[in-house]
Amino acid sequence: MSEQARLHQNSQTLSLSFESSLIQSCMSLADPDELVLDYTRAMMGFLLLNPAPRSVLMIGLGGGALHKYIHKHLPETDLTTVEINPGVIELRQDFCIPPDDERSRIVCADGAAFLAKPTHQFDVILVDGFTGEGIPDALCSPGFYRRVKAALTPQGVMVANVQADTEQTRDIMKRVGRVFDGATLSFESDEGGNDIVLAGTRDTLVRGCQSFDARWTALPSVHQATLAACSTRLQRALLKEIRAISGP
Repeated sequence: MSEQARLHQNSQTLSLSFESSLIQSCMSLADPDELVLDYTRAMMGFLLLNPAPRSVLMIGLGGGALHKYIHKHLPETDLTTVEINPGVIELRQDFCIPPDDERSRIVCADGAAFLAKPTHQFDVILVDGFTGEGIPDALCSPGFYRRVKAALTPQGVMVANVQADTEQTRDIMKRVGRVFDGATLSFESDEGGNDIVLAGTRDTLVRGCQSFDARWTALPSVHQATLAACSTRLQRALLKEIRAISGP
C-alpha cells in the first residue's frame, strides 16, 4: 500500500512529505527548476566524473527536482525515472515536472523490480527512494546493489542518497563496498541529515580525482553554480578514497 503524499506550501516553496514530518522534496515557487536542497545538488556531483552522460536512471521521483534539472540542463541525456507511488506521480503538475517526451519519461514501477530487467545499461543511476520511515529494504539490499552494478555501463556510476550516521547507512556502505570492490565513497550534505554515496570503478574514481580541477573548469556555468557548495566535499572524498585504494 502506497503512502499518502502530502503537500506543504508557503509564500516561497512547495514541499512534499509522507507520514512523517521529514521533507522529501522542496521546490522554489519563483524558480521551479532550482535545486533547493543541498543533497540534490550534491547528487549532481556525478557531473565531475561524467559531464555528459548518455543515459540516466533515477529510482524515486519525489518532487522531481533532479528529474527537472537533468531534463533542462542535460538536453542530450536520455532520462528514465522510476517511482513506485502513483500518488507521487500524480503531483507532477504541482511540481512543474515536464510531460514525458522522446528523451525523458516517468515510469510507475518498483525500482528494485525494474532493475531486475532493465531496459538497457545506464551511465548514471541515481537512487533516492525514501518512505516516511526511511529507505525501504528493497532499495538497499546486497542484491539490489548487484543489480545496480549490472545495469551500469562499464564506466558508469551510482549515486545514492542515504540518511547520515545511522546503522542502516553503515550497513549500506559495507554492502556497496563489497559489490563495487571498494570503489566507493561518501560525503555529507550541508543540511546534515543526508550522506551521498558514490560508487563506480577504481579507474573512474582515479581519473575523476586526477582531472578534478580541469573538469571543474570545463563545466558549464549553470553546473558550477549548482555544485559550488559541495564540490570541495566531493573532491576531498575522492582524494581520501584514492589514497585508500592506492595503499601506503
